[in-house]
Amino acid sequence: MKAVVLDIGGTAIKSAVYENGALSRIQETPTEASLGGAHVMERAKEIISGYRADCMFDRIGISTAGQVNPVTGSIIYANPNIPGYTGTPIKAILEEAFSVPVSVENDVNAAAIGEAYFGAGRGEANFACLTYGTGVGGALFLRESLYSGSSYSAGEFGAMVTHPVARNAKEDYFSGCYEKYASTTALVKRAMAYDETLVNGRILFSRIEEPAVRRIIDDWIMEIVYGLITITHMMNPSCIVLGGGVMEQPYVLEHIQEKLYENIMPSFRHVKIRKAELGNQAGMLGAAVLTERSS
Repeated sequence: MKAVVLDIGGTAIKSAVYENGALSRIQETPTEASLGGAHVMERAKEIISGYRADCMFDRIGISTAGQVNPVTGSIIYANPNIPGYTGTPIKAILEEAFSVPVSVENDVNAAAIGEAYFGAGRGEANFACLTYGTGVGGALFLRESLYSGSSYSAGEFGAMVTHPVARNAKEDYFSGCYEKYASTTALVKRAMAYDETLVNGRILFSRIEEPAVRRIIDDWIMEIVYGLITITHMMNPSCIVLGGGVMEQPYVLEHIQEKLYENIMPSFRHVKIRKAELGNQAGMLGAAVLTERSS
């Protein structure tokens, strides 16, 4: 079986050919998301057509931003980063265009599937996967299967309320929520309030030896831990996989585990904290697994 796999994000569409457990011909194309969902679908068709010109494939796998109904292959909900994307019937559009079976899944779920089969989640029957970036995304694996919930939207860890005093759902559903405090965006915002030159994680961690900067990072790490305490006690996972570029910083992962163990009951301290292993290929590999299941 040979498949073309795409990972559709707000900034770029990553794509590749998948065969025999490996990706090849990896490329990245600007999404041009601001032009809307219909345009994004045209971009996807252009990319897939480019592979078809010299590569016969019999499956298509799609990892995409937004909440996804994987049965119908359509977008349940997408934020305004891709205008008009909500309701897009991705599976139907691409199957009509290419006459091959198409599998569609949310990008964080797809990344978790990739990690389960090829990365940090291998051999773990029950684990949680979280990604820290602009927001906080999440996915759950229970008894070796992705848990989707009653309407395919389980794992919205970023919406956990961790600061109830700041909660005002009428204005913002995410007010007082985990991602407002634990995301990389939140870290940089906090850092820039101290020093406006700390505009990204790379600069911030280059100055970690400064006591004030270290306090900012340590306070942010505790925000991450607050959410993981709840997830650990609620799920009782054997493993929690943490992704996002900021997790490449050894200081972050080490201190998350240290502080988490200090704050959970001893009977839960077997939980392993692991860095995601697949980087920006996780979503594509997860989408590839889904194409194999549809064979």
